[in-house]
Amino acid sequence: MSDKNVQIRPAYENDLDAINQIIEQAVMGWQLPERVKRLALPSYRYNELDLRYFTLIIAERNDSIVAVAAWDTDSHQGPKDRGGLLLHGIYVHPEHQRCGIGGRLLTELENVAREQNMDGVLVKAQNDAVAFFLAQGLSKLDTQDLQKDYENRYWKQLS
Repeated sequence: MSDKNVQIRPAYENDLDAINQIIEQAVMGWQLPERVKRLALPSYRYNELDLRYFTLIIAERNDSIVAVAAWDTDSHQGPKDRGGLLLHGIYVHPEHQRCGIGGRLLTELENVAREQNMDGVLVKAQNDAVAFFLAQGLSKLDTQDLQKDYENRYWKQLS
């Protein structure tokens, strides 16, 4: 399946149930023990209050939500004190993965970061997503302090 029939739009409060279903489907596909996934899943779900602090966009195909991306509305520090948007996640329904949809959502985020004069995009990636972010041109940041730094931090410098 290609992504040519996919439309990207902002997420609204009435999309939250469908968004959370997509997130659940994506998380349950991760290479983690089932118990870990079940325990972690509530922290990945979004509610009405989250819409004040995060920007969410969705990808729709045939009027069905198939993917979501979420990022912090405030800037965060990237490498060497560069300002960037913090991507909280890109979640694509398993049936629609590897079709270019996640890449399109990341491109939308990059465009927002450029419009806000940010230097780049920072993500704290889940292990299963590392290959995706590397393929999208993000680079792994060095871990200075394992007590403080999340190990899978990736950065994309924007021109």
